[in-house]
Amino acid sequence: MTKKTADNELVSNRRASYDYEILDTYEAGIVLKGTEVKSLRDHGGSLQESYVLVSDSLTVILKNAHIAVYKFGNLFNHEEKRERQLLLHKREILKLKNYSQEKGLTLIPLAMYLKNGFVKVKIAVCKGKRTFDKRASLKEKEHKRDIDRAMKDQS
Repeated sequence: MTKKTADNELVSNRRASYDYEILDTYEAGIVLKGTEVKSLRDHGGSLQESYVLVSDSLTVILKNAHIAVYKFGNLFNHEEKRERQLLLHKREILKLKNYSQEKGLTLIPLAMYLKNGFVKVKIAVCKGKRTFDKRASLKEKEHKRDIDRAMKDQS
């Protein structure tokens, strides 16, 4: 019996849903060093200000992702903000490349989690929200919360 991904989530980018409108998501593998995996299992990472690039040679790279130095790593430790390669199928890479070339769309990582012993990255194709969009989504969220409270009180 396997656990759900929410239980195995190592790092998440909570601010992404506030700053961006998420259009599509993909799951990718990631090339990590051993000390990076150990540090992630201790929840020593951050996806704030990180983004995904697709190069002309069809390699997908995760940039600006912070994975803390493993405290017991000594000589074999890793750099905290190095570029990390993401692993996807070729047709997915081509789709992501097309999305990244469209004006106004960006690729950002939403979460890193464990799946069958491997670290996976959830990538989202996003469109940036403007400030009035953010305010509208907050009002909608509060309105939904009020409705839920009212329904709970009636029960």
